[in-house]
Amino acid sequence: MELQALEISFRLAMLTSLLLLPIGIGLGRVIAWSQRSWVPVLQSVIFLPLVLPPTVLGYYFLVAFSGQAPLGRAWESLFNSSLNFSFQGLLIASIIANLPFTVQPIQHAFSAIDRELRDAARTCGLTPWQTFCKIELPLIWPGLAGAFVLTFAHTLGEFGVVLMVGGNLAGETRTLSIAIYDQVQAFNLDAAGQMALVLLTLAFMSLLLLQSLGQFRQRRKT
Repeated sequence: MELQALEISFRLAMLTSLLLLPIGIGLGRVIAWSQRSWVPVLQSVIFLPLVLPPTVLGYYFLVAFSGQAPLGRAWESLFNSSLNFSFQGLLIASIIANLPFTVQPIQHAFSAIDRELRDAARTCGLTPWQTFCKIELPLIWPGLAGAFVLTFAHTLGEFGVVLMVGGNLAGETRTLSIAIYDQVQAFNLDAAGQMALVLLTLAFMSLLLLQSLGQFRQRRKT
């Protein structure tokens, strides 16, 4: 078992999930309630990583993070380091690639809130911010929890984007999924099997938790 690779995988998954929560809340709320004509375009862009091959997505990240692109050039001028083949670049790529796994559960949670409830809060004199904090957030917490778990589980096992953007730098970008690939390439199937079992167990536990959250939400409705 490569504990360092497991630690990097956990750190990447945790940071990605935490940083995506506020982004997912904002985007999910807009998609659920806004009637603007550009919302379908925004939704299509957010869900694009679901249908793009990871190698294609990773390629565009490599181009965007290079010193010839505005984002990569700005990062290099500010921090004197490259985004490509670094943990920071891997984190940014992971946030973008996992957007749909965070936004979708939160969007559905916002859609389930009765519009009349928000109108009643406004009638009672609550400001939009007070309505959001006191009414909306408590109602969407199962969606937030589901988004966090789903994003964490997907990030933990991500391979294609991680390999393209982060490469295979020990102690920096070498995640557990990359370590499994290396062990298989070296025909060290026992070590690969042990690490694969860890990811399989974590994935199963995540899905079990998601199902439990779904059942809890159904019981609250009845």
